[in-house]
Amino acid sequence: MSGLEMDTISGFNTFIEKQRHLEGETIVTTVLFDNKYEILWNGIEASKVRLTGKDYFVRGTTALLDAVGKTILDVGYRLSNASDEERPSKVIFVITTDGMENASKEFTYEKVKELITHQSEKYNWKFIFLGANIDAAKEANNIGIIEDNAFNFEASKTGVESMYSIVCSQISEMRKR
Repeated sequence: MSGLEMDTISGFNTFIEKQRHLEGETIVTTVLFDNKYEILWNGIEASKVRLTGKDYFVRGTTALLDAVGKTILDVGYRLSNASDEERPSKVIFVITTDGMENASKEFTYEKVKELITHQSEKYNWKFIFLGANIDAAKEANNIGIIEDNAFNFEASKTGVESMYSIVCSQISEMRKR
């Protein structure tokens, strides 16, 4: 989200802080992606998560499918090796992008849709898709996310604020159910 780095960082940190104060434990996995895939945090208590300009920066293309596919597999693997006590009662997977898929090499729409469908049906994972500069509902549908969980946002300061407000509200509701 070129030009919106500080808005994104601030919005992310505010979102995490709000989630920390909800009932229950908040564990965070955060992945940055473009032409590279970078795990910032993998199953870390939210109180230890703070995004900075050293962590978040904009580089280039959008390997959306590779990022989603790899992250589903990474989180699924981590959870499959966790004890019953360590395994969360809910997994809410949020995808945020400011552009169309244009660089994935490992995963296809079909494969990502299979993964999302499997995790949703077998393990009751919830997926939220937020997109700027794209038709978020169409893109979410292409990868198996229901339209009710797809949201467009504007790639602007106000749009990023709105996006974090939407995701915070959606996750807060999902956590209550």
